[in-house]
Amino acid sequence: MGFQCGIVGLPNVGKSTLFNALTRTAAAQAANFPFCTIEPNVGEVSVPDARLDALAAIAVSKEIIPARLSFVDIAGLVRGASKGEGLGNQFLGNIREVDAIAHVLRCFEDSNITHVEGEIDPLADAETVETELMLADLESLEKREGNLRKKATTKDKKAIEELELVDLALAELREGRPARLVDVPKGRERDFKNLQLLTSKPVLYVCNVEEDSAATGNYLSAKVAERAAAEGAETVVISARIEEELAQLDESERLEYLQSLGLEEPGLNRLIEQGYHLLDLITYFTCGPKETRAWTVRSGSTAPQAAGIIHTDFERGFIRAETTAYEDYVACKGESGARETGKLRQEGKEYIVQDGDVMLFKFNV
Repeated sequence: MGFQCGIVGLPNVGKSTLFNALTRTAAAQAANFPFCTIEPNVGEVSVPDARLDALAAIAVSKEIIPARLSFVDIAGLVRGASKGEGLGNQFLGNIREVDAIAHVLRCFEDSNITHVEGEIDPLADAETVETELMLADLESLEKREGNLRKKATTKDKKAIEELELVDLALAELREGRPARLVDVPKGRERDFKNLQLLTSKPVLYVCNVEEDSAATGNYLSAKVAERAAAEGAETVVISARIEEELAQLDESERLEYLQSLGLEEPGLNRLIEQGYHLLDLITYFTCGPKETRAWTVRSGSTAPQAAGIIHTDFERGFIRAETTAYEDYVACKGESGARETGKLRQEGKEYIVQDGDVMLFKFNV
């Protein structure tokens, strides 16, 4: 399991350039005109995790398989998208399918690259996209509100319960606030998610800066960070151009190039780390002579749920999980050492998986 993150923004902010760098492909055509990307391009990237190499060395694994994440490059939104401007309905539909939104904002000056609104203002750009998403949500909810109210008068329990959530979302949207700010009643999170509201999705603001500001950001990215902090969102500063160049280099050249720019790691790493935090994801591992593999689950997942990520039979017939913390696995030099020192634990169905757990599932189907 990973997550599907939609790369969203106005035209010419660097979405497709970032997508190409992330996936190391030329699948998304990057050009200096709006709607260059019409069909959403989907690409998968490996999640960098230094722990994989350490575990594989101990287990003498023949293969290392990292976790994978999907990124969707969605065509540029424009003012009026909620009313169908710029093929807006199609684009909004693509956004509806993703788990989170990476909102790319142009935080660089370049007279050679036109801006669809005529001026460089990332906060205004964020407002434009957010407004279109909120208008689309409003239209969606108002269409179903009337029918739900009719059913509610007949004491239809499901309609009453859904109407409660619809009213909460409408209250926020009508005040110009996104649905992700709704205080969802405890236990109703899944029902609220099923409303499929565009503005209920968690947002990561990606500040695309010029090369010289990749390490520290600039005054424009600072404004975005301030906005994000106010609304509880996440930010990451990236130079899509640098990421594009890094994608063409081998490992040693990448390291040298990063050092020359004062960067410790590629922007992709920071983007994934923020994405994990955004969606409350963690990683657990399976190790053996055949392979060492990383698996992604949501924080709070039980051992059987984690087993189900590998195969549904593992969850259905779950008996127990032999579990060792990553640090203990390394310190004990593997499963045998962890077992001998009592660091390998037998965990049952109620166990909550922790980030870095090395697990071996026992099941019977």
